[in-house]
Amino acid sequence: MSTLQNKIDFAVILRVKNANPNGDPLNGNRPRTDYENRGEMTDVCIKRKIRDRLQESGHAIFVQSDDRKTDDAKSLKARAEAALGNKLGSSETVKLACERWLDVRAFGQLFALKANKKGKKEAGDDEGDTGVSIGIRGPVTVQSAFSVAPIDVSSVQITKSVSGEGEGKKRGSDTMGMKHRVDEGVYVSFGSMNPQLAERTGFSDADADAIKQVLPKLFQNDESAARPSGSMEVLKVVWWKHKSKAGECSSAKVHRTLNVDKDGNVELAKLNNLVPEIIEGF
Repeated sequence: MSTLQNKIDFAVILRVKNANPNGDPLNGNRPRTDYENRGEMTDVCIKRKIRDRLQESGHAIFVQSDDRKTDDAKSLKARAEAALGNKLGSSETVKLACERWLDVRAFGQLFALKANKKGKKEAGDDEGDTGVSIGIRGPVTVQSAFSVAPIDVSSVQITKSVSGEGEGKKRGSDTMGMKHRVDEGVYVSFGSMNPQLAERTGFSDADADAIKQVLPKLFQNDESAARPSGSMEVLKVVWWKHKSKAGECSSAKVHRTLNVDKDGNVELAKLNNLVPEIIEGF
């Protein structure tokens, strides 16, 4: 199977209403914002959802969520050892990992290896260890999503737990808590796929199409107490497929042709005969 032949840029436009799209654990799990009070979803958060949707579509994924994993591995180390065996840490690690897992050949991965007393390499990262790390640089990059306008965050006090000790027992100190949500906001995230880097991992046109198929369904089966069903949706995916590996222009110029207003309406400027494909959200 040939690797990716055309440079690809893409954008995901999504709406949040009465939900917490990406809480900050260092700030009481409040929705993330920048210094201009624009809402933010990190690239890590978005790639987690892409991985989950790809896994649901039947693709092999290395970095799996604990509640969605399809094997008995209790860690990434265990998953890598089960799949690669004694090849883990050898010159074949990159090739075998990329062949097996779609997210590795798409986003890349770092395999941290430590040296045991016999001089062999094992997965792990003990302090002071003299092992090596095998890094895989992926061709697919995803930017953090930012709201197109400043957002309002509402906070309400809630009862997190009830007494489990029976009538008359004192409630725990953590009974009461706070819950935060974004009242409403439209966010935009950009991404790109690099054919030159795809040659190193074996990322193919079929792999690119797999990601293209799941982007409109980013929040399918992703409901939680913080993100109730229907509170988050993908409005549109914009897909720019260039005519060559190098592309007609830089990704920055392509991304600047997209303008999204606070209501989610999209305007696209023309650029070097590059025709965007607009895909409606699921």
